[in-house]
Amino acid sequence: MNIYVGNLSYGTTDQDLETLFSAYGTVDKATIIKDRETGKPRGFGFVEMSSPDEAAKAIEGLHGTQFGGRTLTVNEARERSNNNRGPRRF
Repeated sequence: MNIYVGNLSYGTTDQDLETLFSAYGTVDKATIIKDRETGKPRGFGFVEMSSPDEAAKAIEGLHGTQFGGRTLTVNEARERSNNNRGPRRF
């Protein structure tokens, strides 16, 4: 299951995210999203967990908690739609 993690401190690393979620089960992958142009973190990331039960426990246990001085938003990631990307330029 893919999990969205928002409102992350800009100093949070992939390893920090993996460590945080590993308390709830096996983390397959943890990724902080970075700006394409600057390479700086954008304040959110994604965690992939193989067990839906472990992922549900992580979401329940971490949503609304403090991490790095910020209150986390944690929920199941939604499929990305093309409608949110604005007008296409050719």
